[in-house]
Amino acid sequence: GVAAPLGGAVPRRTLTSRLADRPARPFLDRRIDALSVDDRLVIARDDYFYEPVIEESKGAWIKFDGRWFLNFASYSYLGLIGHDYINHQAQRALERHGTGAHGVRLLAGTLHLHRELELAIARFVGAEDAIVYTSGYMANVATVGALVGPGDVVIGDVYNHASILDGYRLSGATVITYAHNDLADLERALRRAGDAGKLVVTDAVFSMDGDVADLPGILELCERHDAPLMVDEAHSLGVLGATGRGITEHFGIDPARIAVKMGTLSKTVPSTGGYVAGSSDLIFALKNNARGWMFSAAGTPMQVAAARAAVEVMEAAPHLTGELRARTDRYRAQLRALGFDTLGSVTPVVPIICASAGQAQEMARLCQHEGIFVQPIVYPTVPKALPRLRTIVNLSHSVDDLDHAVAVFADAGRRVGLIA
Repeated sequence: GVAAPLGGAVPRRTLTSRLADRPARPFLDRRIDALSVDDRLVIARDDYFYEPVIEESKGAWIKFDGRWFLNFASYSYLGLIGHDYINHQAQRALERHGTGAHGVRLLAGTLHLHRELELAIARFVGAEDAIVYTSGYMANVATVGALVGPGDVVIGDVYNHASILDGYRLSGATVITYAHNDLADLERALRRAGDAGKLVVTDAVFSMDGDVADLPGILELCERHDAPLMVDEAHSLGVLGATGRGITEHFGIDPARIAVKMGTLSKTVPSTGGYVAGSSDLIFALKNNARGWMFSAAGTPMQVAAARAAVEVMEAAPHLTGELRARTDRYRAQLRALGFDTLGSVTPVVPIICASAGQAQEMARLCQHEGIFVQPIVYPTVPKALPRLRTIVNLSHSVDDLDHAVAVFADAGRRVGLIA
């Protein structure tokens, strides 16, 4: 500290000069503190539920902290993680090609496996060709950034995924958002864009609410205003449609009407990566202009082979999507009968809306104590007024698993006063 001289306080000028002599904390330390201030408070309250380190997995069960939990946070909608055929194809790719690719795809990184996967995806979703990125996040960021730029307008649902939002920002285009699934607001946005080049982007299934984009209405507006549509099928591939081919099959719409079909290879498809499918001209343009593809190393042989095998399984077992839908509908109906608010969910993403962030965190804590792994989702990931548990159904869950989970949710809900 600074000692006061005899007879009074330290003169302001002297105190100021001494404080100025102290070394400033390094910029990075200050930046880290600023980034982490809220999260450190969450940890101090013992409300940090994130990044559990999974030690082992068996079907719908995961082990962390030495305990087994029934997993309600998995994106493996058709339960294909660990599928024997998919594992075998990944092993064959390892034996033939080793553990890595030789560089970026444009130079020495493209294996026959990459093209086989791209063409298989294109056939499955009804497109001429496809491009595979090393992550779903990069697929959105790089594609939006390549297709629009300064002087253009990109228009998107306010609930679109963060990767789409980051694509907006990096593109330099003017951004207009419209209210969630609100066709009147989308039409206002299209009129506001005027004669500028335009791209409309929407999720197919919204990953926090579990509802589905109004594709027929969105398409009609896009076509009337000469705006191509990009649809993110991350949570709809394998989930929507009679055979899991996504939102166009769900609504009985010709896939050719969707200019840009994006999806991921890390949810229903148990691998990693993302894709965009569309016309052969679109794919050629992306392969020579989407910087996140051009300057990223190619996906590994095992990842790509696993994804290709998963598409084969989906083609060979189209009934799986119907089984998932029936199991999910039964589970969701049970929750609603108990008085839980599941918003407009019609998919395996089934939120349980809570009255406060604290209530959502306490619900998660009680459920995890009973061996049900579910995560609280609070602001800023979702609106402040809509904290929730996000539960996700997949075909690894048996009917008995789902009934047990409903009983645990009901008990926790009563204990925190969410339901009677």
